[in-house]
Amino acid sequence: MESLDILIVGAGPTGLACAIEAAANNLKFLVVEKGVLVNSIYNYPSTMTFFTSRERLEIGDLPLPSLNTKPHRAEALEYYRRVADFYRLPIHFQERVVGIRGHGGGYHVRTQTTDGHASEYITKTAIIATGYYDLPNLMGIPGEDLPKVSHYYTDPHPYYRRKVAVIGGANSAAVACLDLWRHGAEVTMIYREPELSSHIKYWIRPDIENRINEGSIRPFAQSSVTEIALRSICVEQNNGETVRIENDYVFALTGYHPDFGFLRDIGVEIDPTTQRPQCNTETLESNVPGIYLAGVIIAGRDTNEIFIENGRFHGKQILSDIMKKI
Repeated sequence: MESLDILIVGAGPTGLACAIEAAANNLKFLVVEKGVLVNSIYNYPSTMTFFTSRERLEIGDLPLPSLNTKPHRAEALEYYRRVADFYRLPIHFQERVVGIRGHGGGYHVRTQTTDGHASEYITKTAIIATGYYDLPNLMGIPGEDLPKVSHYYTDPHPYYRRKVAVIGGANSAAVACLDLWRHGAEVTMIYREPELSSHIKYWIRPDIENRINEGSIRPFAQSSVTEIALRSICVEQNNGETVRIENDYVFALTGYHPDFGFLRDIGVEIDPTTQRPQCNTETLESNVPGIYLAGVIIAGRDTNEIFIENGRFHGKQILSDIMKKI
């Protein structure tokens, strides 16, 4: 059974930043990732452009080369591969942490790979940097589990000349609607509020509003989908009227949330209202001694509070505290 100083759960940008700091302090560590490197970014739309500038995505003092002020998804994937190689970070992919048991000073971590292989590790400390993008907010309606429904938007090409519904009124929904429409899909946008979300980026808002106003994208404001069928969906409007519209595919972009159940299972206390885990703001150590939290999971339900731009600094905070105790 392998013994470590630190086990890092999650190989996103924040997890990688923590790993780089562990390497800089000559500690024995391992990163365990249930998917692929920077799994969330890999699952972003293939044509996505980041909302932030390239220098705010950088970790480990390595520059992100890009011809654009705002890098594309492919550039970011290449960059984080280069970071992992440059620092020779030990990462196990397709390996999920299924349990952490123990107390301050020693934890047993159980994992399982996608092919069913089980492993155990002993670690003095653990850093949980699992993000939130892997768990969508489900609508709980009939038909949500149909193959035609996805909570992730990736590529527009398969939906050329198809009737596509996008559920959601925030930035990701606006981006998906515009991308689908520009690649030949017939797009309907359905959202609960009277207006589109204020979180839509300033350069995207006029584009989506103009497409709606000219009739290129069909809107259903103050509406919700109540049922998804093989060839149609039911939309309930604010006036109580329900309409059934033809539909081939549904993108339910209704947001995502951290794995609160995993944190509770470890023993991390979570506020029942905000879903924020108990965490020292200076050290980022949770109420469980030796268990640290990094990245967006610190913010609970307010996932718009922490991004790569600020989560990438959590590694230095955490390692500064760990080194005082070793």
